[in-house]
Amino acid sequence: MKKQWRLLSFVSLLALLLGGCGKAFQSTLIPQGEVAKMQYDLLLLASAIMVGVVLVVTIIFLYVIVRFRQKKGQEDYIPEQVEGNHKLEIIWTVIPIILLLILAVPTVTYTFKLADVSAMEKKNIDKDTIVVDVTANLYWWEFSYKSEKIVTSQDLVIPTGKKVYLNLKGADIKHSFWVPSLAGKMDTNTDNVNKMWLKADKSGTYNGFCTEFCGPSHSLMQFKVKALDESEYKKWLADMKKIDGKKEVASTKAQEGQEIFNKSCIGCHAVGSNDSRPPSARIAPNLANFADRDMVAGIAENNEE
Repeated sequence: MKKQWRLLSFVSLLALLLGGCGKAFQSTLIPQGEVAKMQYDLLLLASAIMVGVVLVVTIIFLYVIVRFRQKKGQEDYIPEQVEGNHKLEIIWTVIPIILLLILAVPTVTYTFKLADVSAMEKKNIDKDTIVVDVTANLYWWEFSYKSEKIVTSQDLVIPTGKKVYLNLKGADIKHSFWVPSLAGKMDTNTDNVNKMWLKADKSGTYNGFCTEFCGPSHSLMQFKVKALDESEYKKWLADMKKIDGKKEVASTKAQEGQEIFNKSCIGCHAVGSNDSRPPSARIAPNLANFADRDMVAGIAENNEE
């Protein structure tokens, strides 16, 4: 019996230790944007209420067990039978109602605030409103800046301090869009468009994931969100608009590579940012600004090696 308890204790301790082995960028506990902070606040509030309830119930439970336990010589003693107490019944009914209200008010408030995408649904959208169409594919992500006529993949580039509105859709099967540091996840469906917004407080690179199992390479379906200062973001837009895929190459090796690419790869991959093909024809990642990306296919670092 002692061996079983030791094994159980060891497994429990191991599970606790492994729980802290996750990477920081996969945690919602380090919010870096307005949406993530609101969700984090709700998480803290709900956790505090639950911990408080568990502690109070546990303390009362232990007190009753110790205080009213059967004592030696009282084997035949039957305590006074109480059939209800109006005061206690009112107390333990009112307290849960108060706790639910404390949790419900900010939850409802934040829910409506997070669901507010009216800025992107106006008939005449403000020119400063940033709207990106996000399409989830097996196993990559496409980002289309319609107002700027820019299409790219794997890297969602946004300005800091501004709301960025997203139209989420799946090209093949259901996926789910999630950037832990910036916003909660939302499904991308094939038969409807889900809408959300996010905002980054400071510049940096944030990791995004598909969180709906979609096939054998699901775990590799990752992307980056790159938040840039306003001036850097405008420069990125200007640079992207110049990428038309017609750049002349100088070296012999580069020419050979270009010929190989144009004979086969070009059938699926676009190399210009202004990809005017319909979404159904864009069956592989757009390779505009490929050299600037941190990762290749979500798994390998984009370096000389």
